Amino acid sequence: MLQLIASYAFRNRKGVNNRFHIGEGLDGQSALEKKPILLTGIPDDYITINSGLGEAPPRNIIVLPILFEGGVKAVVELASFQPFSEIHQVFLDQLSESVGVVINMITANMRTEELLEQSQSLTQELQAQSEELQSQQEELRRTNTELEAQARTLKASEEQLKDQQDELQQVNEELEEKASLLAEQNKKVEQKNREVEQARQAIEEKAEQLAVSSKYKSEFLANMSHELRTPLNSLLILAKLLADNKDGNLTEKQVEFAQTILSSGTDLLNLINDVLDLSKVEAGKMEIDATDLRLAEVRDFVDRNFRPVAEQKDLKLAIEIAPELPAAVHTDGQRMQQVLKNLLSNAFKFTSRGGVTLRIERPAPGTRFGHPALAAAQNVVAFAVQDTGIGIAGEKQKLIFEAFQQEDGTTSRKFGGTGLGLSISREIAHLLGGEIQVQSQQGEGSTFTFFLPESYAGRDHEPQDRKQRIVAGPGGSAAPAVYRTPQRPQQASYTPPVRSETPLPNPLKDDRDAIEPGDRTVLIVENDANFARTLLEMARQKEFRGVIAQDGEMALEMVHHYGPDAVTLDIDLPGIDGWEVLERLKGHPDTRHIPVHIVSGVDTRQRGLTSGAISYLEKPVSKEAIDEAFDRIGEFLARGVKHLLVVEDDQAQRQSIVELVGHDDVEITGVATAEEALRELESKQYDCMVLDLGLTDMNGFKLLEIIKENEAWRDLPIIVYTGKDLTPADDTKLRRYAETIIIKDANSPERLLDETALFLHRVEAELPEQKRRMLEQLHNSDDVFRGKQILIVDDDVRNIFSLTSVLEERGMVVRFAENGRDGIQALQDHPDTDLVLMDVMMPEMDGYETTRAIREIPDFKSLPIISLTAKAMKGDREKSIAAGASDYITKPVDSDQLLSLMRVWLYR
Repeated sequence: MLQLIASYAFRNRKGVNNRFHIGEGLDGQSALEKKPILLTGIPDDYITINSGLGEAPPRNIIVLPILFEGGVKAVVELASFQPFSEIHQVFLDQLSESVGVVINMITANMRTEELLEQSQSLTQELQAQSEELQSQQEELRRTNTELEAQARTLKASEEQLKDQQDELQQVNEELEEKASLLAEQNKKVEQKNREVEQARQAIEEKAEQLAVSSKYKSEFLANMSHELRTPLNSLLILAKLLADNKDGNLTEKQVEFAQTILSSGTDLLNLINDVLDLSKVEAGKMEIDATDLRLAEVRDFVDRNFRPVAEQKDLKLAIEIAPELPAAVHTDGQRMQQVLKNLLSNAFKFTSRGGVTLRIERPAPGTRFGHPALAAAQNVVAFAVQDTGIGIAGEKQKLIFEAFQQEDGTTSRKFGGTGLGLSISREIAHLLGGEIQVQSQQGEGSTFTFFLPESYAGRDHEPQDRKQRIVAGPGGSAAPAVYRTPQRPQQASYTPPVRSETPLPNPLKDDRDAIEPGDRTVLIVENDANFARTLLEMARQKEFRGVIAQDGEMALEMVHHYGPDAVTLDIDLPGIDGWEVLERLKGHPDTRHIPVHIVSGVDTRQRGLTSGAISYLEKPVSKEAIDEAFDRIGEFLARGVKHLLVVEDDQAQRQSIVELVGHDDVEITGVATAEEALRELESKQYDCMVLDLGLTDMNGFKLLEIIKENEAWRDLPIIVYTGKDLTPADDTKLRRYAETIIIKDANSPERLLDETALFLHRVEAELPEQKRRMLEQLHNSDDVFRGKQILIVDDDVRNIFSLTSVLEERGMVVRFAENGRDGIQALQDHPDTDLVLMDVMMPEMDGYETTRAIREIPDFKSLPIISLTAKAMKGDREKSIAAGASDYITKPVDSDQLLSLMRVWLYR
C-alpha cells in the first residue's frame, strides 16, 4: 500500500485518492515495475501549478520508484513546466538511489528510537520496582517470611532484567554498527552527488559551447545578411528613385539628401561585406590603411550623415572639437568613421528627447587604458558620444559589447537590431590601437568614448587575448530544377564612373602617361602586384601600352578613362569582384565591344565564356599561354572584320539572320548541314556561331559535342537559335556547350542581334541606325513591362514597398505575399502571373522550398522566378537554380540590374 505522506505545493483535489495499492495507478504501477514512468502531453485539466499570480498546467510528469536493495521504499511523482531531458532523467535515476538509501537510513533510525524508548521505559519501571522493593524490605524486616518470598521474586526479576539488559546492549552494538555503515554510505552518496554535479556542469558547459558555436556558425551569415541587407535594399532603391527625381518635384537640397542617403547606403553595404567576411572578422585579418585624416572631415562626415537624423527625430546634434587638438590624426579613416557611425547610430536610436553630442578632445587626466598601444602612445584623442537616451544598467555595460547582445535582449524589446554594432566597433577599435569605454546611468543617458592613438602604430600592441567572433553560413538543400531557360540572362547596365579631373594613382609605374594616339592599349586588372608587373612587361614586348588596376572599382574607372583596346581580368579582386566588373563592362554600350581575357585562379571557364569573355586562362599560366593570349588580342584587333558562321537548314531563316546581323564589320557564312559547318570550321577561324538544332544530317546536340571536344574550337561562342520546345534535360545538356539559348519567337531577332554583337565584340556606335535602335529598345524600353503581372514574395514590408514603387512606376501590376504559402495561394488565385520575385529567407517556408513547391504545379513549371538572395554564402546561386529558380539577383537589389534581368525573362 502506498500512502501520500508528503508533498510540495500540491493541493488535494476532489476525486483523487491519497492511497494506492501496488499496481494501482501510475504510482502503483511504478512501484510494481520498479521503473520510472515519464508522462508527456499532459491535458490542460489534469493538474495545475498555482501561485499568487496565476496557475498553469505542467507539460511533463515523471513517477520515480525509490528502491533500496531491490525493495520499494517509496514513490515520488514530479510535475514540471519544461520537458525532462535525458540529463534530467539520468540525474533523477541516480538521485532515486541516494533517496532510497536515505529513506532506509531514516527507517532504521526510527527503529532505533523505538528501542531506546522501550529501554527507557524498562529503566523507569525498574527504578519504580527498586523503590517499591526498598519499602518492601522495611516491611520484610517485620515479616521475614514475606521478605524471603519477595526476595526470590526479586531475584527472578533481576535475572530477567539482566537478560533484557544484555539483549539491549547487543541491540545497541548492532545500532552503532549500522550507524557507522550509514555514515559510510552517506559519504559515498555525497561523493556521487559531487561527481554527478561535476558531470552535469561539464555536460551543460559542452552543450552550451556546442549550441553557441553551432548557432553562430550556422545562422550568423544568413541571418545577418538578411537583417542587414533587407532594409538596406529598400534604402538604396528608394534613395535612387528620389535622387533621380524623375518627376522634378524635389528641391536641390532634397536631391542632395537623397544622394547622401544613397552614398551612405553604398558605404554601409561595403562595410557589411567586410563584417560578413570570414577572413577579416573571424580570423582578425581586417586590413588597416592608415592615412592622415583631418578632424574637420570627421566633423563634416558626422554632420552630413546624422544632421538629417537629428532633425527628423527633433533632437539636437552638437559637434565639439577641442582647440588644442592637431588638425589631423594618422589612422584608418574608414574604420574610424565606421566606429563613430555605430556609436552615433546607437545614440540616436536609443534617444527620444534631448540630443546627442560628439566631443573630440584629449582624455581626462588619470584615464586608465586597457590597450597597450594607448598606454604607449604619446598622444591620445578621445571621441566621446554623449546622449540623453534610455541609458544602460550597470550589469549590462559589459554584456552589450558581446556579439548578438543588447541592453534589452527580450523578445518584446522596443529597439531592434542585431547587437553586432558595438562588438564590431570594439574589434575595430582594438585593430586601430584604441578602445571603447562606456559610462551610463539607466534613464539618464550614456557616454561612449572611443580612445584612439593620435598616430597609428601598427599591430605590434594588439592584445593577444582579443575575442574572436565565430561566423558561418547556413547550409542548404538542393532539389532538381524543373524549369525552362530559353535565354541567357541579360547583363545589367550601369552608370559609369565620372571621369576624374585629377591624374589617377599609378603605384606600379605603368604606361598611362606615355599613351599616344594610335597606340594599342591593354588594361591589366590584377590584384597581385608582381603578376601585374609580369603581364605589363609581356604586353610591352608585344608592342602594347599597358595600364594596371588592382581592384574592381579602379578597373571600371580606368576603362572609361583610357578606353583600352582589350582587358585582362582577374576574378578574385578586392571590393567589386571580377564577375561584376565583367557584367558591367558587357552591360554598357561604350565598353561592351572590348575583348576581355580572363586570367584567374578560379576554375569557372564556362561561366566566363558565357558572360562574354573572349578567352579564359586558369592560373598558374605559362609564358607561352600569355604570349598566345596577347597574340590573339593583336590578331583580333588587326583583323577588324569578324566572322560569323550560321548553321540553319531553312534557307529563308538563314537569309533573315544574315540580313539581321550583317554589316561591314562582320562577314557571315551560312550553311545548311552539320557536315558543311565542320568543313567551314576547319578551313577558317570564326568568332561566333549561330546554330539551329533541327539539322537534316546530324542532331544539333551531337554537333555541339563534336565542336566542344575539339581543342581548337572549344572557346568558340555558340548561340543556339531554335524553335524546339526544350525539356529541362535538353536545357541542362545545352548549357554544357552553348553560351546562349534563344527560342524563336516574336522578340527573338532583337535578342539574336544583341547576343551576336556581344560575342563578336561589335562597337554598337558603329552599327546602322536601325540596328542601334533595336538594341536600345531591347536594353532600355519599358514597353515590355506595361501590364505585366508581377508577384513579390517577401516577408519584409519595406522591401515589398520599395520594389513595388520601382515596378509600378513602369506600368506593372504588382501583388505581394509575405510568406511562401501565401505566395503559392496568390499564384493559384492569379494564374496569369508573368513573373515572381522570390525572397530566399522567409519564416516557416523559405524561398527554396516555396520555389520547389511552385515547380511541382504543372501550370507554373516554366513561370519565370527570380530569386532574391543576400549573397552571404558561396553557392547561393547554385542553390537557387537547383531549387527551380530561373535566375537570381543579390541584395541590395540594384533597380537597373533588376529591370534589365526582368526584361530578359518577360521577352517570351
